[in-house]
Amino acid sequence: MKKQYKITGLYYQTQGFNFRKYLDLKNVKLSCKTPDLMVIMMNPGGSYPLDKIDNNTTASEAIPDRTQSQVIQVMQNAGFNYARVLNLSDIREPKSNLFYDKIAELDTKGIAHSIFDDTRKEDLSQLWVNTATVIYGWGVSNKLKPLALKAIAACNASNPYGILKAGTNWAYYHPLPPIHSKQIEWVKEVSKQLKT
Repeated sequence: MKKQYKITGLYYQTQGFNFRKYLDLKNVKLSCKTPDLMVIMMNPGGSYPLDKIDNNTTASEAIPDRTQSQVIQVMQNAGFNYARVLNLSDIREPKSNLFYDKIAELDTKGIAHSIFDDTRKEDLSQLWVNTATVIYGWGVSNKLKPLALKAIAACNASNPYGILKAGTNWAYYHPLPPIHSKQIEWVKEVSKQLKT
């Protein structure tokens, strides 16, 4: 997988917090310049730069995690070559309970940690590709609802893909649910959606 895909991200720091602005997953065998797939997920989790520079102005190679592997499987199944991952929040925190606490702390400090925030419209317009297919997969915790609704409004995607939780208009299941069978199901279902 590593050889077939180049994985790069832009890592930065603000007020002592570690963030990632975006992540690109690109098929190295093809010379595509623009993402053909945009994937919106919860946050960068434990993602880190290979060069160990946490505050950079250019993208650096990143270590792929299991969630990215799920996205790559969908790309392979449905014939996509270049995915860009944006997140509801840029904060790098692998533990979700700590993640929710950190969101509250960042909001209190007035740090615009979401690329979908009104103050970061320029960031979003530089990274968003209107012509790309869109997958939503940030998870279904109610704590994410305000960020999810903000992202849906900012993306304005006419036909997003993903697995929407029944009875909601914002809660899309995460690509890497805790149960292995559900992980397989996510790849299968989203791949099927993209192929039809």
